[in-house]
Amino acid sequence: MTDSRIKVGIVGGTGYTGVELLRLLVRHPNVDLAAITSRGNAGTRVADMFPNLRGWTDLAFGEPDAEVLGACDLVFFATPNGTAMTMVPALLDAGVKVIDLAADFRIKDVALWSKWYGMEHACPELVAEAVYGLPEMNREAIRSARLVANPGCYPTAVTLGLLPLIEAGIGDIGRIIADCKSGVSGAGRGASVPMLMGETGESFKAYAVAGHRHWPEIRQQLSVLAGQPADLVFVPHLLPMIRGIHATLYVEGVGADIDLQGLYEARYAEEGFVDVMPAGSHPETRSVRGGNQCRMAVQRPPSGDRVVVLSVIDNLVKGAAGQAVQNMNLMFGLPEAAGLDIVGLLP
Repeated sequence: MTDSRIKVGIVGGTGYTGVELLRLLVRHPNVDLAAITSRGNAGTRVADMFPNLRGWTDLAFGEPDAEVLGACDLVFFATPNGTAMTMVPALLDAGVKVIDLAADFRIKDVALWSKWYGMEHACPELVAEAVYGLPEMNREAIRSARLVANPGCYPTAVTLGLLPLIEAGIGDIGRIIADCKSGVSGAGRGASVPMLMGETGESFKAYAVAGHRHWPEIRQQLSVLAGQPADLVFVPHLLPMIRGIHATLYVEGVGADIDLQGLYEARYAEEGFVDVMPAGSHPETRSVRGGNQCRMAVQRPPSGDRVVVLSVIDNLVKGAAGQAVQNMNLMFGLPEAAGLDIVGLLP
């Protein structure tokens, strides 16, 4: 389908992942944007809400219309958790492919999903079919999927950082520590006092230590990689910046005789969106800002059998919209990097 145009719709286009999808799709060589929905902003021109898109699109937000969306080749859901699952069955029946950027189809245990997200699942029969959209892990399954569950931002940074170790059966997979930090855009675009500049500026804190919704998702994927149950302590923190995730990952039981640098470089040698830095490096979030890259380094502390992996992404790109476009490219037989050839922004 490399010579064809993809007719794309976006449901829920007014949040940070929605505008990031728009930023990437308006310059994608194979995409025609057919619709973008927002119940609360129907009739508003996209460029009036997001002035960075002036001159790039003439679309206006509209109400979700089953006929319009059903005529698309692909629909992205950039909506709150629990929205996509109410609309996906009808779209799939109409022959539309779907990528959900929320969490409706990420966790395979439906009861566990309901526990963490506080609602009953509207279409549990589709959860097993949904492909977890981490290309570096599930590329071939994504190619043939009609429903993709786009990974969460923290799970992307953590899973990619640990993937070579766990695939190789190295380390104690029951005692992993994921110490992660995110910019405030990870909390979404809704008005919230804790996210005000006066509340977050010049401050730093952990949150959801007793339980974050991304913990069962990360645990699930690490267990899939390992072929047996894996476990971790996952502690997210809020940084006083807009974009970026830094995951510092601690793994015990890694023998000193293992060439970790060689292991990581070999595993990601053919992965265009994963950059393994030279030994001794410290990746920075600013180096991936605006781009679809996961940049990482692997280090050994001076004593013991521990390993520290440093993994950084832009939470809105590789952690959300960019990865969704990467999945779209795979689903339609396009070059995987189409529309994603973006250099990170410095300074």
